[in-house]
Amino acid sequence: MDFNFEKNRIPEIVIDRCPEFIGLYDVAWQLAARHITESPNMPVHRYMDEAFEPSRVWIWDSCFMTFYCRYAADFFPGIETLDNFYSLLYDRSAGECFVHHADNPPLFAWAEYEYFKFTGDRKRLERILLQKQYLQRHYDFIENIHFGQRFPSVFCLNTLQKNECGYLWSGVASGMDNTPRGNGIQNNLYWVDIVAQQALSAMYISKLAKIMGDGATSRLFHAYYEEKKELLNSRFFDQHDGCYYDIHAATHDACRKLTPASFWALLAEVADPDMARRQVAVLRDPALLGGDPPIPSISRSDCDFEPDGRYWRGGVWLPTSYMTIKSLEKYGEFELAAKLAEQTVAAMARVYRKFEPHTIWEVYSPTADRPAAGKRPDRSVRPDFCGWSALGPISLVIENVIGIYDIDAMNHTMRIYRRRQGRHGVRNLRFGDVCCSVMLYDDRIEVETDRAFTLLTQNGEYTCNPGCNIFENEPQLQHKEVCI
Repeated sequence: MDFNFEKNRIPEIVIDRCPEFIGLYDVAWQLAARHITESPNMPVHRYMDEAFEPSRVWIWDSCFMTFYCRYAADFFPGIETLDNFYSLLYDRSAGECFVHHADNPPLFAWAEYEYFKFTGDRKRLERILLQKQYLQRHYDFIENIHFGQRFPSVFCLNTLQKNECGYLWSGVASGMDNTPRGNGIQNNLYWVDIVAQQALSAMYISKLAKIMGDGATSRLFHAYYEEKKELLNSRFFDQHDGCYYDIHAATHDACRKLTPASFWALLAEVADPDMARRQVAVLRDPALLGGDPPIPSISRSDCDFEPDGRYWRGGVWLPTSYMTIKSLEKYGEFELAAKLAEQTVAAMARVYRKFEPHTIWEVYSPTADRPAAGKRPDRSVRPDFCGWSALGPISLVIENVIGIYDIDAMNHTMRIYRRRQGRHGVRNLRFGDVCCSVMLYDDRIEVETDRAFTLLTQNGEYTCNPGCNIFENEPQLQHKEVCI
């Protein structure tokens, strides 16, 4: 593939203050393009490979990849990749790849909701939500899962077990393979993240069903959401530390191993403002989940934290960093989200510049400008991992460093968190039926668009008409001819 020919398919970013981010952004798209796979032996022939193992597919990797593929949805088959899972798991289709874990984090509803908001593709919702009911079926699968069960298309046996207190799980199935959560007794631990992920799924299924006019499904899944919310807040929130923790199944005591998994509860919007404030404080503390780079996979103060990262024993992972930063947006912590995003991408850029081979890695060291160590220190983590690591240079840059954090194609709105940081913005940004360029300056906003939409900032609301627009001296609104 001549990727230079395809660059008109992706947005162009401008960040005068951080020019190194632009090079890393381009590399991320190039590496992602290499992982577009075409196979006549899969239900959906064209899909995204996770950059891990060609003969297997992972649910949470693929869901996370949709969040950057949507920026070039007409070329990068991010959302189409999820159709392979639906076909393999629920239509019992055959394929040359195995689903590695059917009980991987259940993120389909989150991914589909965000894709729908960005594209406004109601036809897809009609099929997956109303006709096939894939999202509801996967929620029910997690709720009624059988330990040791395996579908013909699934590589690993289920390790997830549910009872009235929560879910027993495992590090590998949870995606956090060698996490020290549970102090070595992971199979006797109620995991906080899977409860929150099911709450997240129920919340978004309810919202999507309401959009599609299915009131009964919307009400049913809202009730499921409220049940999970009550469970999380009554059982998994530790009042002493102000954090959501796993629970020891034998004693029902909190397992005080602080990891980014706690932030799934905030992403699911179950915390009240005070609970969220206390949880967020750990990201400001360099001895906990703060520091530079931020959001290590276990608290820096924990006895099991490994300075070289050792995979999930301190390594900085882009999916959990992305999820954590998105959870901050739910509670209005936009400045902190921008700071953490910028620190994360800056660390990736330093590793790209200093470490050979010069590429994007599976996981990063929490203490040095290099990739993290693998599960075994003599094994390297994977290079060219785009893969979900493209979330940093693409999604975090557009959504938090530049600040275009919420796009709603159905309502033709774009929300921006403005920061006074010189010229920065995006050209050739496509969402729904809109193609636009948005450039932010310290004293003005310039927008060029082919269709009208509303731009919302923390200071004002602006109607962007077809053509060139300039908005000066916020919150005053003007419309002038200008070219970007």
